[in-house]
Amino acid sequence: MRDLIFVALVSLWCSVAVGVLGAVVLWMMRRSSLVVMMMVLSVVTVIEIAFTFAALGFLGVFTEQAMTAVLLACIPTTAVSLALCLLLGARILHGSRNLARATRTMGEDGRFAAPAQSGSAELAVLTQELAATSAALTASREQERVLEASRRQLIAWVSHDLRTPLAGLRAMTEALQDGMARDQDRYLGLILQETQRLDQLVGDLFDLSRIQSNSLTLSLTPVGLPDLINDAVTAIEPQARNRGVRLVPGGIESIEVRVDVRQISRVLGNLLGNAVRHTHPGGAVTVSAHSAGGVAVLSISDACGGIPEEDLGKVFEPGWRGTPARPAGKDVGGGLGLAIVRGIVEAHRGEVAVDNIEGGCRFTATLPLA
Repeated sequence: MRDLIFVALVSLWCSVAVGVLGAVVLWMMRRSSLVVMMMVLSVVTVIEIAFTFAALGFLGVFTEQAMTAVLLACIPTTAVSLALCLLLGARILHGSRNLARATRTMGEDGRFAAPAQSGSAELAVLTQELAATSAALTASREQERVLEASRRQLIAWVSHDLRTPLAGLRAMTEALQDGMARDQDRYLGLILQETQRLDQLVGDLFDLSRIQSNSLTLSLTPVGLPDLINDAVTAIEPQARNRGVRLVPGGIESIEVRVDVRQISRVLGNLLGNAVRHTHPGGAVTVSAHSAGGVAVLSISDACGGIPEEDLGKVFEPGWRGTPARPAGKDVGGGLGLAIVRGIVEAHRGEVAVDNIEGGCRFTATLPLA
């Protein structure tokens, strides 16, 4: 028993001594090829065995003949280990080169084509991660492209909307200054109207900027949703009457929501104003509210004739007004109202959507219950 413990201790110390030297060598070769490091590791393993038997033979545990046989046996063992390391290293190197080539392609055109053979399981996992990263980058790049196009379009449209009233203001002001305006009160009224239009447009741009930069602050309070709807309907009723549009309640439950009253009132005003503006004379705008799935569901339906299916996904984009033409002097709005509606609703952790119904379309928004 003592002899066995002695052999184990000698083997342990010899393995540790050679292992420490091997670790130092591997650390010094840390920037070398993985294949070379694998071969060094195989040689270190064989040296550990040979050194252990040499030490045991020196201590008299083995005869000289037995020790010589063991040392000679280490030679073919080392050769076979090195051959296996070369084969395995060649496979890893091939997979690594394929992966590097595919990664280089991703750097050139932004798309990653996974190689057919990725080598080891670790390289396969890395290939999957690169493919997922490439897909995410492609989606992000496409989203960035869409946002950039939308931004340029918005700037062009807003520039047009600002330039038109400014030109009118300049002309009317020059007419007043030169004494060419016979009806000064009418000119002053038009100047005030255009100034209010500019003020509203600039305010919408400022609010949209705050929403897109996530700097919109909310003051959440419990409030009855029917009260908010009644106030919004009362405010929009004169405009609806002038256009010959009826405002119809479509079932409004007595539910309480936890929202920012001022912001949600703006959402209701924008949605109702948009519905009244696009509903044909003699048509009706229906407002309904109910609770479902732990949220309040607000719906506003109009009789606009519907929105083309290809445009439903663009309704909430800033600056979109249903047509690339920008007619001046018509009540078409600034094209920012629905984008602001979406931003405010999403800031309340809700969702807003639009879908076509018979004779028109329906806007639906979800709000948190109190």
